[in-house]
Amino acid sequence: MTDPASDEASDEASDEALDAARVAVAEHARRLVADRLVAGTAGNLSVRVGDLVAVTASGVAYDTMTADDVVVVDLAGTPVVGSLRPTSELPLHLLCYTRHGASAVVHTHSAAAVAVSLLRDDVPLVHYQTAVFGGAVSVAEYAPYGTDELAANTSAALADRTAAVMRHHGTIVLGPSLRAAYDGAAHLEWLCDVWLRASAVGTPRLLSTEQVDDVVERFRGYGQR
Repeated sequence: MTDPASDEASDEASDEALDAARVAVAEHARRLVADRLVAGTAGNLSVRVGDLVAVTASGVAYDTMTADDVVVVDLAGTPVVGSLRPTSELPLHLLCYTRHGASAVVHTHSAAAVAVSLLRDDVPLVHYQTAVFGGAVSVAEYAPYGTDELAANTSAALADRTAAVMRHHGTIVLGPSLRAAYDGAAHLEWLCDVWLRASAVGTPRLLSTEQVDDVVERFRGYGQR
């Protein structure tokens, strides 16, 4: 027999977690503009709370976004909270949660990463911090935004990685938290910018796959535990 009081407390805790998630999504959406990782209403982000996902709405200005503008959907994409339409990239976000085990997803249209996607099939190994993503970051083949084809192409590029670049489009980064995914997106843009700067004046010296794989192993025990 279930305890009504316990169920009510659990529901309140879930509501609080969802409210906090919506606030966090709005805060990070505003940062996307301030940090120049998007332009206008491009890009999107989301965070999972249990079997629900708080995600940015379609076509809403990020620099003034509030928690009330953040939509909540279930893992099938059915709206649960909010009156606005979720981002057109919702299928991609949901695939990251259901297939890749993400807890948060950040998608940018950052300039350096898009530029690299026009020149390369991966992000060059210019720095050992590429290991943050599990190794070399692949570039997914182009497909129109919001399509199942784009979601499939990007999912393939995310195999064994926590980030990918979408050709002619932008980046997607997965993380155990919204902050971690956001920091990863900013760092991926930095890596792309470093390569573009170096390649503009010469031929950059790159790390080997083996060298980056070594750092991947080192990172497993990095930081506080």
